Amino acid sequence: MTSSDFQRVFPSPSELINSGKSEAKWKLSVQTQANGRARWLSSLPACLLLLAVVLFSTSSDIHNRILKIGQSSWDGYYELRYDPVQPECDRNPDIDGEIKRRMEASQDDGLGLDLFEAEPLDPDMLRQSLENAQKACESKFDKYEATAGRITPGVKMFRAVELFIGDVIAFGLSSQRFILVMLVIICAATATFTRHHIALRGIETVMDHRVSAALQTVANLMLFISAWSFRELAGQDGAEIPLSKDLLNWGWITGFALVTLISGYHLIRIPKDLEPGGTFGKAMLSVPLYTTMCLISSAYFMSAGHVAGVGIYLDKMMDLSDMFLNVGLYVWVGMLLKQSKLASLVFHVFKPWKMRPEVLAIVTLAVTALPTAYTGASGIFVIAAGAVIYHEMREAGARRQLAFAVTAMSGSLGVVLRPCLLVVIIAYLNREVTTDQLFGWGGKVFILTMVLFAAVALIMNRDPNHRMAPASEALPESLRRLKALIPYALIIVGVTLFYSLALDVKLDEFSAPRVLPVMMLAILVYEFFVYRKAPKKEDRRPLESSIREATNDTTTHIGALLFLMGLSVSIGGVIERAELMQMFPTTFASVWTVMAMLVVILVIIGMVMDPYGAVILVSATIANVAYQNGVDPVHFWMVTLVAFELGYLSPPVALNQLLTRQVVGEKELRLAELDAKGGTFYERHERELMPVIVMGTALILVAFVPLMVGYN
Repeated sequence: MTSSDFQRVFPSPSELINSGKSEAKWKLSVQTQANGRARWLSSLPACLLLLAVVLFSTSSDIHNRILKIGQSSWDGYYELRYDPVQPECDRNPDIDGEIKRRMEASQDDGLGLDLFEAEPLDPDMLRQSLENAQKACESKFDKYEATAGRITPGVKMFRAVELFIGDVIAFGLSSQRFILVMLVIICAATATFTRHHIALRGIETVMDHRVSAALQTVANLMLFISAWSFRELAGQDGAEIPLSKDLLNWGWITGFALVTLISGYHLIRIPKDLEPGGTFGKAMLSVPLYTTMCLISSAYFMSAGHVAGVGIYLDKMMDLSDMFLNVGLYVWVGMLLKQSKLASLVFHVFKPWKMRPEVLAIVTLAVTALPTAYTGASGIFVIAAGAVIYHEMREAGARRQLAFAVTAMSGSLGVVLRPCLLVVIIAYLNREVTTDQLFGWGGKVFILTMVLFAAVALIMNRDPNHRMAPASEALPESLRRLKALIPYALIIVGVTLFYSLALDVKLDEFSAPRVLPVMMLAILVYEFFVYRKAPKKEDRRPLESSIREATNDTTTHIGALLFLMGLSVSIGGVIERAELMQMFPTTFASVWTVMAMLVVILVIIGMVMDPYGAVILVSATIANVAYQNGVDPVHFWMVTLVAFELGYLSPPVALNQLLTRQVVGEKELRLAELDAKGGTFYERHERELMPVIVMGTALILVAFVPLMVGYN
């Protein structure tokens, strides 16, 4: 770093004072930058791992394209990929001598007759056989020579590149599980160190911190013991553990030991910014959800004498390593989106219309549906764009309760649209449905939920006299602001066309996890060059800083989400092994009865489990009950998706509400509660009631209207 670079990054106090800033602000700025770069130490490995996933998956596309180019350039290229092996047969045999030798041998050994006194060896037939063998050998040599003659220096150079990429793909496929373990451990350790795990309420008091840290330490220690026991179990009876399996086991053991030490460190080190005191009841709400799940599942398995139980179910994540890695990529995409100006520019297009907050809320949910589908799950999108949505709603004059409700719901309506990863996983795990069927009906469900939200928002309108700006004023300004989105549209189209034309890859539910990170990185590169000389300092964002901050956020969110997903799988194991689902009847006299039961169970599952773990559990248990009782598979999964989203918005857990609070901040939540104090019951609880009313009504309609019209 040159002296000028250093001064640009770390300006002197006098320079800051001369520009109107105090020395205190300068120190705070330096400290903030230092903290950000310190976080880069943990997030850089995660960034490299995510880039490796993109590289390995894209190399498969490149390899397929190279094979097609090779086949079009050299007919039968697949035969030229390796040097041919020279035939070992004799292309110029002494046929007469061979006939004479075999005839003499048959006479001397008495082999001219078989056990059934067949005819003696016929010289003519023997000659015919030898001549046929010579022709076959000659054909092999001709093919060998023809293939060898076609392997030109150009072919050798081309296939060297092609085979290298093939080796990279093979290495990438074999490394997926190791990448996932390293990613989970790095991110979980970061989330634990920064106290970023998902809980029902934030840590505010010393009591909150102590209870949360203590139970996290116990839970992490149980994970360590379970992983160690799982490794010993795999090596019982002298069985040799494969090296790859043993490395994975040691990865889990090392990772759980690390998070145990970190949570133990938190236990003895009390942050100075916490309020003294606190109550045990509220402190229990500050315990991360993964900790509660771990304590429940560990207690169950240990009481059954199966210490390795949790470790076994966590290891099952490896069977779906590509899915969980895609989750990580989607989170990264969301955080890159958060660093860009794209979301703000989209909202700016609607500002000239001066919509009343309820109308803007309708527009917001309609606009956010598509990016939700591309970020894989509602919670991921809330993490990615929740802060921007809340801010823009407040800028438009929305009350805090409404802004919270819209932010929490911003990721809920688009999960049924193409190319949502959750729907792809459902189709992958359930051969009874296809993505085309699910996405086809998903479009209809999306329209239904949008209409319901619009109705509820307008009915609850607090300012019926509000007037929008006339179109003659608003439209020209909107069109002018729309110009700022043209470069972004060109980048999106350009990246999409590149993958389509150069790699023959369409942007769909299967390619989105590897295409979208490239698209967002291209957008950040564009913004870096466009805004690097912007008048306002806050608009000038170094590319490294944007990627670093996005990856810092990604690391903590991946740690929180994947740990929660992993422990959700173990809770699913408890439910499965405890045969809780078997407590419910499997046959019903009426499809209406089974649907009512399914709705209740699915909403409860949505309340306590992450979407991916819940889909795995439902696929293994409840789905077959629905099919056997006459519920159409597509109908069932549409009900499941809506029920899950209702669960994620419903107390007492309300995961999407928790994520909204996490990205917006505890201060805004307290202000929202103060603003609504003294209002009606609905006004005081609008942020919870509005989503529940909309998604609850949608669930009832999606579940029972098809039964009324005889869809099943």
